[in-house]
Amino acid sequence: MLARIFIDRPRFAMVISIVLTLAGAVSLFVLPVEQYPDVTPPEVHIGTRYPGASAEVLAATVAAPLEEEMNGVDNMIYMQSECDNQGNYSLTVTFEVGTDLDMCLVKVQNRVSQAQPKLPTEVTQQGVSVSSRSSGMLGIVMFFSPKGSRSQNNLSPPLRRLNVQDTESQAPHSHHPESLPTVSYMNLLPERLTGK
Repeated sequence: MLARIFIDRPRFAMVISIVLTLAGAVSLFVLPVEQYPDVTPPEVHIGTRYPGASAEVLAATVAAPLEEEMNGVDNMIYMQSECDNQGNYSLTVTFEVGTDLDMCLVKVQNRVSQAQPKLPTEVTQQGVSVSSRSSGMLGIVMFFSPKGSRSQNNLSPPLRRLNVQDTESQAPHSHHPESLPTVSYMNLLPERLTGK
């Protein structure tokens, strides 16, 4: 019955749809950002290095004690760890949506402190970093070499000299800028990057 009214009066249906669209556009600018719900779960990142260790050694001496201590942290959903053969270890602990990120950081830092006596001295000398991280990626800055004239190894040292990652990490609300080993895109002059 109600559908028949809109079918018989298309102008009336268009006016209602325009009014609803305008009301939505106006309310978009009036609603405060705090009213939007959190849609991504908060994450805490733990990272450390064990120079000269293989992935198997890292898993046995660093990953096992840290993950053992992380089990049972309040509101934790899951954790994900990565070890590589260069001695790098990272653990990402994901919490339920709506959990206070500051409290998550405190709880994870306390658990890391409990696990530090179990870690090798080389790892404790390097330090164990605990920081918050967002799983949502807002933007990507990419670099490339036109016509393939420069490889990733040729572009990396100039970018390190420019402190691209340090500059990105100082931007407000940015978390852990990473260098990804994929093809990148940004219009830069490679001759100027390499100093030629």
